[in-house]
Amino acid sequence: MKKFKNWRTNLILFFVVAAGGVIIGRLFFVQVLMNKYYTAQALGQQAGFVSEIGSRGQIYCSNSQDTKGTGFSSDQVKSLAINKDEWTISAQVSEISDKEEFAQSLNQNIGLAKDEILQKLSSDADYIVISKGIAEDDLNKLKALNLQGLKWEKISKRYYPQGELAANVLGFLGGEGKGQYGVEGYYENILKGDYGIREGKGLSLLFSDAKEESLDGADIYLTIDYNIQLEAESLLKQAKEKYDIDSGQIIVIKPDTGKILALADYPSFNPNNYSGVKDMDVFQNGAVQKLFEPGSIVKPFTMAIALNEGKITPQTTYIDTGEVTLSKETVHNFDNKIYGKQTMTQVLENSINTGAVFAQSQVSRKIFLNYLKKFGFTEKTGIDLQGEVFSKNENVMADSAPDINIATASFGQGIMITPMQMARAFCSLANGGKLVKPYIVEGTTPVLSSQIMSKESLSQLTSMMVSVVDNGFNKVAKIPGYYIAGKTGTA
Repeated sequence: MKKFKNWRTNLILFFVVAAGGVIIGRLFFVQVLMNKYYTAQALGQQAGFVSEIGSRGQIYCSNSQDTKGTGFSSDQVKSLAINKDEWTISAQVSEISDKEEFAQSLNQNIGLAKDEILQKLSSDADYIVISKGIAEDDLNKLKALNLQGLKWEKISKRYYPQGELAANVLGFLGGEGKGQYGVEGYYENILKGDYGIREGKGLSLLFSDAKEESLDGADIYLTIDYNIQLEAESLLKQAKEKYDIDSGQIIVIKPDTGKILALADYPSFNPNNYSGVKDMDVFQNGAVQKLFEPGSIVKPFTMAIALNEGKITPQTTYIDTGEVTLSKETVHNFDNKIYGKQTMTQVLENSINTGAVFAQSQVSRKIFLNYLKKFGFTEKTGIDLQGEVFSKNENVMADSAPDINIATASFGQGIMITPMQMARAFCSLANGGKLVKPYIVEGTTPVLSSQIMSKESLSQLTSMMVSVVDNGFNKVAKIPGYYIAGKTGTA
């Protein structure tokens, strides 16, 4: 009998403990694991909530680099893309006692046509939109009238205060509220505001551990110098007037870091009115989204390769006969000129095609093509702009490419690159032999490649390119008091 009583007591105790465990487990689930859910549900029964989206980050550039060119002066910043609040006014027709007076008030205070307002008010709809794009000053006038039935809603629009300036760099905010092209597209995830649900009092963002969290997107400061950009775009417009160019780009870049100070493109557009553009190609940034055949500006790189491999010097000579035949194809000089005995420096000065072929022939095919890769002619630059393109140039780089393709590549024909690829390659000639990664947003850490060329070879090449400006076709580029290294190019 005693054993039976103990068994019954133990069974009851077991059920009590089990039930307690279930209750404790449920309380842990509700109060700990599902705390935020039930908190939100409870609040939903006690207070109103509103969905909210943060403001899009704004885009700025410097109005003047500091004396060392390392950043922005705090008081000299230009706005390139900002958020501009406009208002849409509407009417709840059933609340309007005198439509004539209502329309007359809008006409007298903000200049809306009275007849058009009355026509809208006479429709069968009870809620009608009267006008969009109302400025805040005009809205304040209407608020002061206390018009019954007048409603308003704030609409934040993207506004580009500089108009066409740097439009191809910026891109624009599309109708669906997403960045298109340029910086707007590339940095979409950084610029865009986040969605959230807030209490009606606007005190806190639900489901966030922080009591107050900003939904706004981050602002971006470009490396672009406003004054340099303005001048570059002006030069392109002058080229259109003087030479009737179809398109053109100007890139100003710091060769030691890859920092872009100006990136001008013609033709351009006004991002405030992008919907009116008929030719979609205008939206593309020609510096990074269009390939071209570079022509003779490749010749310094051909010379650089032969110099670095110790196969030529600036004084090395050859006899120019005006043509070179390879793979049954003949290469001629510009205007079919014959120059006779020429040094490698004179080859650059006079931009002699056969001289470039001679320099290229002094190194093996494999070495020449390997240098083209090192100079970045077969890859993207990695610049932080949307839609960058590149060509692998397989007609030159492939093992099956005929010798004539290698020869023409030595003076820039038969290969395709972007202006940004070429600018980056020239940076390596100016900064001591390292390839940079171009960038357009401040705060980016510069990225440089390993050494491509020796400083001795670069010094020789620089002297040759200075001679091009002093004695060749580039004399127009001379600046009194400065040594300028350069190279002409015609594809």
